[in-house]
Amino acid sequence: MDDRATPWWHSAVVYQIYPRSFCDADGDGIGDLAGIQSKLGYLADLGVDALWLSPIYPSPNRDFGYDVADYRDISSDYGTLKAFDDFLEAARGRGLKVIMDQVLSHTSDLHPWFQDSIRKCNGKEDWYVWADPKVDGTPPNNWLSVFGGPAWSYHPARRQYYFHKFLKQQPKLNLTNPEVAEEMLSVLKFWLDRGVDGFRLDVANSFLHDAQLRDNPPVPPEERGDGHWAHAERLQQHIYDSNRPENLAFIKQIRDLVDQYGDRFVFGEFAEMSDLIGTYAGGEHGLHSGYTFSLLHRRRFDKTVIENEINALAAFTHLWPCNTFSNHDVMRVASRWKNAPDPDHAARLALLLLMTLRGTPLLYQGEELGLPEAHIEFDQVQDPIGRLYYPDFKGRDGCRTPMPWTAAAPHAGFSTGTPWLPVSTDHVERAADTQVNDPASIHVFCKDLIALRKTAPPLALGDIALKDLGPDILCYERTLGSGRALCLFNLSGEGRTVELPNGFDQKRRRLTIGTISFQNTQAILDGFSAALLA
Repeated sequence: MDDRATPWWHSAVVYQIYPRSFCDADGDGIGDLAGIQSKLGYLADLGVDALWLSPIYPSPNRDFGYDVADYRDISSDYGTLKAFDDFLEAARGRGLKVIMDQVLSHTSDLHPWFQDSIRKCNGKEDWYVWADPKVDGTPPNNWLSVFGGPAWSYHPARRQYYFHKFLKQQPKLNLTNPEVAEEMLSVLKFWLDRGVDGFRLDVANSFLHDAQLRDNPPVPPEERGDGHWAHAERLQQHIYDSNRPENLAFIKQIRDLVDQYGDRFVFGEFAEMSDLIGTYAGGEHGLHSGYTFSLLHRRRFDKTVIENEINALAAFTHLWPCNTFSNHDVMRVASRWKNAPDPDHAARLALLLLMTLRGTPLLYQGEELGLPEAHIEFDQVQDPIGRLYYPDFKGRDGCRTPMPWTAAAPHAGFSTGTPWLPVSTDHVERAADTQVNDPASIHVFCKDLIALRKTAPPLALGDIALKDLGPDILCYERTLGSGRALCLFNLSGEGRTVELPNGFDQKRRRLTIGTISFQNTQAILDGFSAALLA
């Protein structure tokens, strides 16, 4: 591979920051840009290459930043545009790139554009998706919201319904209108001109909708599993409200704009119909990369599921994917993959997998500390989904609680004030200051893994090939030129003995989890153990 032709993000580790919960510098209980800036040394020492910031724009916070009220400013919760510029310069000084989260599909209902659209003034009449009710007053079609109920809300001022794929306070922009599409591209240009290194695009599969507003068909009853029944909207096939062929035209406009700025990176979230990632990302016309929820939704370490995902992504030969097991929308992987012996063990196994799969790892804040999901009482719930389904589903607050920095400090050093969400007691004992100098800690394990990626090119840039070594043994080889690395996981609770592929023996052991021994060309693995040979 010609290094000069290899984009920086192929070998990068991207660290996702949920700014509201990362570090609070001014004591108001909410994380901010100054707080993030104060931890740049920690992040640089960890070895990550780029920081993805969840939204920091002005917002009424119905969905905590994913309901944007102004795309060209910084929320006062986090700072100012000047504070952002200072942070950007400081990050560059540490060799860290900055990626901003962009929500192009919908806005807040308090955005001036939507208020104008309600009143059909200032040229915004057709900036959102409006439709007449049926004769009996019911919504235009059967589309369902991700957050429950119909994806349509009626507004008497227009005598029409407006479309919202998420909360009713998140009206859907009409990106079939060229003026709207051009405006959203100008938003990206605003931040590119300011110097950001790229974007993560929220719900990048849902920019365009079916102009005829046809009903989504049902998922056939015989194909429905527990995941479908978890939320009513999953009982539909989302082929008309999102995941449209027309989506690619807007994505190409985004790609063309970003490529004008040279070495910038744009990747997307594809939460539905994961097979479409090969359509919307990679090659010359899609986004540079993207990720799906295929592994984010899984509840256990499963050899078949992981192998299927490796094969599915490998089938898109034009695609360099992103990989992620935790983020601000799902239960933390240390608690979610429950068949491992304990959360700490699950965290190590997940980190080894994340850092050795083909693609760009997206590491969520606290994953490097092995943080488990935090427990949230009903009176502490902030997430609108949690309020709707508690206690059967407690929402997303458990993965969004404040980062623990200093075990002995109030609120684990996150803030001198009362945090917007409580610091988990399970997290205090895993605070950063207890781990950074402990060679046996998950933090040091993660740091060593990231360093190993930088010194072993096959792990960062190589091809991937699965190896069949027997039941419950997940094994894949990464190759680049003559360089080779082997990743070996026993995903059962019982010991296994396997024959190693030619060229691998204990002399190439670089890192292990659990108890593993070697005899000539065989590896003897205890239950839920793993090894990296390179």
